[in-house]
Amino acid sequence: MLDFSLLLQGFGTVLSGPNLLAIVLGSIGGIIVGALPGLTATMAIALLIPFTFSMDPTTGICMLLAVYAAGIYGGGIASILIRTPGTPAAVVTVLDGYPMAQKGMAGQALGLATIGSGTGGLFSAICLALFAPILAAFALRFSAPEYFAVAVLGLAVTITLTGRSPLKGAVSASMGLLIAMIGLDPIGGFPRFTFGLTELTGGISFVPMLIGLFSLSEAFRQIELIETTERMTAKIGRVLPTIGELIVHRWTMLRACVIGIVVGIIPSMGPETAAFVSYSETKRNSKEPEEFGKGKPDGVVAAQTAENASTGGDVLPMITLGVPGDAATAVLMGALTIHNLEPGPLLFRDHPDVVHMLFAGLIVANVAFLVIGLVGARQFAKVLNLDRRYLVPAIMLCSLIGSYAINNNPMDVWVCLIFGFIGYLMQRYDYPVSPIVLAQILGAMAESNFRRSLAMSQGDLGIFATRPIAAVLLLLAVVAAVSAIRRQMQPGGARP
Repeated sequence: MLDFSLLLQGFGTVLSGPNLLAIVLGSIGGIIVGALPGLTATMAIALLIPFTFSMDPTTGICMLLAVYAAGIYGGGIASILIRTPGTPAAVVTVLDGYPMAQKGMAGQALGLATIGSGTGGLFSAICLALFAPILAAFALRFSAPEYFAVAVLGLAVTITLTGRSPLKGAVSASMGLLIAMIGLDPIGGFPRFTFGLTELTGGISFVPMLIGLFSLSEAFRQIELIETTERMTAKIGRVLPTIGELIVHRWTMLRACVIGIVVGIIPSMGPETAAFVSYSETKRNSKEPEEFGKGKPDGVVAAQTAENASTGGDVLPMITLGVPGDAATAVLMGALTIHNLEPGPLLFRDHPDVVHMLFAGLIVANVAFLVIGLVGARQFAKVLNLDRRYLVPAIMLCSLIGSYAINNNPMDVWVCLIFGFIGYLMQRYDYPVSPIVLAQILGAMAESNFRRSLAMSQGDLGIFATRPIAAVLLLLAVVAAVSAIRRQMQPGGARP
């Protein structure tokens, strides 16, 4: 159960000078990165990790949490003002946000988007604090078979729900599984796929790979778009919503909060799916469904609230089971590991103070970007007019410097460059990048626990059928895989 004394202690830690400053700076940086089309929260977290090494671990983690929460929200700014989603999750916000701006309601749209995102983020952070200790206590009963089943279910969902084509998701996930096999065998300790290079005995450097896939690849892609960037022309009026406006949208926010947290808990679905589901449900329950897509405020509220409400759901499996909910939480998981904090149920047992500090940090981070977003809406909007000819080289330089700074190893720079090029090609040909990272983490988890399970049962595969939790999870994985195959084979199904 949630320990309120530890939570209060966590708030005391988070609200101390350096940590609070880190959250404020992280919120500002997250909003700016989120507002710039193509520059995602995942990219910002990956790029920032090396620069948190010199900080106290608590300060660094607080800053990363703030970047995560604010970056998800910031994407709505570009969606509303220039009809270009700042982040993938903000695609749905375009549908009604931009028409509102065309009607001269840009300020109102930004205000509702900010309030909705802040409300959704706070709701999910509180739910995380309430339910994560319960799930972690339950997960302490897990052994190798259960962890193997969790990893397999995560892989199945990753492949089937990421991207428009399950086949392309499978190709991307297969690459992640192959990468997970590089290095020393987890049981026997002998080298695999190292090709005689001692630098590969520890596997592919995780953070440089993340920086390459999510940051450097985006810089490569932005080079093609430098001359086609749209400029902001909408005038921003009143931003702060009235009490009456908030009362009108209260049920829309509540519905979106619930949808966001539920969707977020499911691995690989993330804020994009939460926004789509919330928008669809809001439109279906509306008395004026024909007004959606023409500048309906409810559409903006539903999308923005749900995408930030999914953040706590995405963090829940990462922090309790060590299974990232999406690409952004996979990067956060890497950051925690680098700071010697291994996500999973043992974190709750061995470092309860750190866990409650994370809860408090996420709550404060959502309050921070809500206040900063409302106060600085006009200033953040001006970020859309930044000259990409200066921004893109800066991102590339920070990516390479950050990769080198992790271990002062030139090999890490090559890892960043190689995966940056791979990520660029995958985006260009519409292959999802996230499954690579998720599959690398889940693949290593599945292999080691599968082999431990066989050691426990002396080679008997029946152990997975005789353990009820493992059997149910594996059955769900099969159902997910079969449904994806059927969807792919349908005449109107997704195609690569």
